[in-house]
Amino acid sequence: MSSPPNGPILVTGGNGQLAISLEKLGQEKVIRVGRPEFDFDRPDTIAATIEKYRPSAVVNAAAWTAVDLAETDIEGARRANETGPAELARACAQADIPLIHVSTDYVYAGDKGAPYVESDPVSPETVYGRTKANGEQAVLAANPKTIILRTSWVYAPHGKNFVKTMLNAGAKNPQLKVVGDQCGNPTSADDLAEAILSILAKLEAGWRGEYAGIYHASGTGETTWHGLAVAALEEATKYGQAMPEVFAIRTQDWPTPAKRPQDSRLDCTKLEQTLGVKLPHWRESITRTVRQIFHAKAG
Repeated sequence: MSSPPNGPILVTGGNGQLAISLEKLGQEKVIRVGRPEFDFDRPDTIAATIEKYRPSAVVNAAAWTAVDLAETDIEGARRANETGPAELARACAQADIPLIHVSTDYVYAGDKGAPYVESDPVSPETVYGRTKANGEQAVLAANPKTIILRTSWVYAPHGKNFVKTMLNAGAKNPQLKVVGDQCGNPTSADDLAEAILSILAKLEAGWRGEYAGIYHASGTGETTWHGLAVAALEEATKYGQAMPEVFAIRTQDWPTPAKRPQDSRLDCTKLEQTLGVKLPHWRESITRTVRQIFHAKAG
């Protein structure tokens, strides 16, 4: 059963940062779904949701993102990141609709020493990264109309994320320690949502075979976690929050169950050249995000 071309955009992972951003920007065009209505742990809900809403396209923003917890709940991570998305891709293929599937920089080990391009071999070093890498291949195999967007270091004015954690910690502590030897591209969920809506607008003119495949889609520019924390906290001083001292520490000084990529910078040239989309510089986006956070507090 084909879905109507003017159907809604169905977004999974309904309570996540990206889904909320997509609804905020796409408004009535976007329908967010999540548990219990749509649940990768209950595969029967997947096709049922597609049938109910008859979308013109699906954005899979649902994932197991608890990176450390995935090390011990391998099956849970696999259902959320691999077998569930594959089932969703099959349902989309049956309805003949495109799927935009969101993936991660964690598919790479982070040891290249330069920004990764899409043709670089994946080499994940965590359960999260492995299940996401396997999920990419499963989704591509199940639906020829699939676009995969690998992104990184996502933050937003809403939800739980590193930027909000740093602002809260900075409000309470005169000194903070933040990892300073991991490098990547911070990505605003709002910017990523806008990029996805731009891609979907292009698809409205008709699917073309060259659109299918994997793209990198992260904020322009690079920094460390320490650099991101300092930038966010400096923005917060505009709203009366005191600036703490922020010390850069090494990864080994902050041990975690799952190993983080040391340098997961993504080269996003293909996204711009093929789909005409480029995300703003992360520094501009941090300014906007921190402003939104403080305005929401004031409101």
